[in-house]
Amino acid sequence: MRAFRIAYDGTPYYGFQRQPSVPTVEDALFDALGELSVLAEDADKPSGYAAAGRTDRGVSALAQTVALEAPDWLSPRAVNAELPADVRAWASADAPSNFHATHHASSRKYVYHLHAPPETIDDGRAERAMEELSGRHDYHNLTPDDENTDREIALSAVRDGDYLRLSARARGFSRQLVRRLVGLAAGVGRGEYPEERVGRALAPEPLPGHEGIPPAPAEPLVLAAVDYPDLGFVTDAEAAESARRVFERRRVERRTGARVAGQLRDGIG
Repeated sequence: MRAFRIAYDGTPYYGFQRQPSVPTVEDALFDALGELSVLAEDADKPSGYAAAGRTDRGVSALAQTVALEAPDWLSPRAVNAELPADVRAWASADAPSNFHATHHASSRKYVYHLHAPPETIDDGRAERAMEELSGRHDYHNLTPDDENTDREIALSAVRDGDYLRLSARARGFSRQLVRRLVGLAAGVGRGEYPEERVGRALAPEPLPGHEGIPPAPAEPLVLAAVDYPDLGFVTDAEAAESARRVFERRRVERRTGARVAGQLRDGIG
């Protein structure tokens, strides 16, 4: 059994998990494994396969982790030879035969890059909201899930220029939970919600529809880390350098796009 770290730009994809008729990261991965004859033509998925998480449409990842029964020669650079450029394997680890990438993760960390210039948000209010939302709670009002909504989550916020970098760490997360936590903390920070809304969202009583907390947009969210205490991941230097080049090009393209949009904004009389 071998585990692989996968980084991807999630903006072109309809999430990680395979779906019919739309492009997903898992589709790209399975297509690559098929081209490498690791996934048989008549197989639904690779033998022993599991993934650490199911990121939503538009969410990116630095450390998505997948595991499967793999031949010895299957390295990150070998997988990358068949992957699209915006999905890159960059490290791998040998894993025991009973390893499960979903169930054996001890924690997962998401980072949300919230555009929040200091003049638009009260950092203190946002941080107090994050502090109150941290700990062990039943987050049933902040997810569409009906089960397993009791979680222990550590939240933090760090100012980074015009952005607040919001981090959430837990063993696991309910659907949309991170984005709704961000939406609530940002809404409190911007004065859109009273600070008392946090306690109301954590109360056992369901929130009525008009008081519901919508999820923040998906694109600024990154699955930044998945921890497995018993695995020792080794970075594939060639694969990692390939990944860095790809994402540097993406960064430049988006900065260039921002400059174009800025000229359009500034030129409209």
